[in-house]
Amino acid sequence: MTTTYKIAVAGCGGMANTWVKYALERPDAEIVALVDIKAEYAQAMAEKHGIACRTYTDIAQAIEETGANLVFDITVPASHYSVGTTAMKLGCDVFSEKPLAETSEQCMEIVHVSNQTGRNHAVMQNRRFDVRIRALRELITAGHIGKPGYAGADFFLAPHFGGFRDAMNSPLLLDMAIHTFDQARLILGADPVTVYCQEFNPAGSWYEGQAAAICIFEMSDGSVFCYRGSWCAEGAPTSWEAEWRVTGEKGTIVWDGIGQPYAEVVAPGEQEESFMREHIRIEADSREQVKPFHESCLDEMFASLAEQRRAETDCRDNIRSMAMVLGAIESSKTGRKIRLSDMIDDTESRNIDK
Repeated sequence: MTTTYKIAVAGCGGMANTWVKYALERPDAEIVALVDIKAEYAQAMAEKHGIACRTYTDIAQAIEETGANLVFDITVPASHYSVGTTAMKLGCDVFSEKPLAETSEQCMEIVHVSNQTGRNHAVMQNRRFDVRIRALRELITAGHIGKPGYAGADFFLAPHFGGFRDAMNSPLLLDMAIHTFDQARLILGADPVTVYCQEFNPAGSWYEGQAAAICIFEMSDGSVFCYRGSWCAEGAPTSWEAEWRVTGEKGTIVWDGIGQPYAEVVAPGEQEESFMREHIRIEADSREQVKPFHESCLDEMFASLAEQRRAETDCRDNIRSMAMVLGAIESSKTGRKIRLSDMIDDTESRNIDK
């Protein structure tokens, strides 16, 4: 018997349109509730997409009155903890926008509630499903550059969002850098160990909080990952996917975030005593991006429910990327290196894998 996913959509802002359109195209899904703290937003979403469902301002009431079994949490970051834990305690699985939550305590509690209730909680880390980042990873796993020792990502853009991001304390790190940090974990196949970070708000910034950051992470494979970013960098923008360089024992991988990644490795037959060795170029295996990143991530989330397994972006994995974000913010505030394994170990002590 085919499962019908009865979805309550929490948060009816601009991003919700992508989630709603996706759900409406699934034959096994039905949107049964639209929820927003501003009732007119929920009603406008229903009218825009022609959805004949009830609208609410409270997620608990929406679940209880409609029998929803799945919640799309597309609320602002400050609401992810309350929406996610409430939904799981009421018997729903949760697919959430990033970030997992705003504090390490909230992130750990979401994992704890997921364990307690047996409900799934997965996070929208759509950049993982860019075929180019997968191709970059394959250049590493194929052994072309040997063991990685360094990975660096540059992210310099100037989006004028307005709204909640302009008022956040750490808009770059908490709202956007999670994508790049999560990609670094995917690329290296490693988890964070320590971080040293300096956040700052450059001249000309229109953000109230710290809109730029430089972070240095030690990773569990012995490599170092360096992130340099700004969300108020006018001119010469990088890709939204960042610009990457990964160096290893035998070569380097480069990706500008736009085209295809490639590696330059020591040419066969080159002698170790050579002062500057010759290199050959290896192109990544180019694939077509069949579906947008968002849809690909949602496909994986739904597949995990159907196959009764954890999603690739399950909260138990995603908390490791969140440790990079929250550790970086703490490092910036305290001016010291932060051991990120403390947060991960604390989570695991609460039966994270059970």
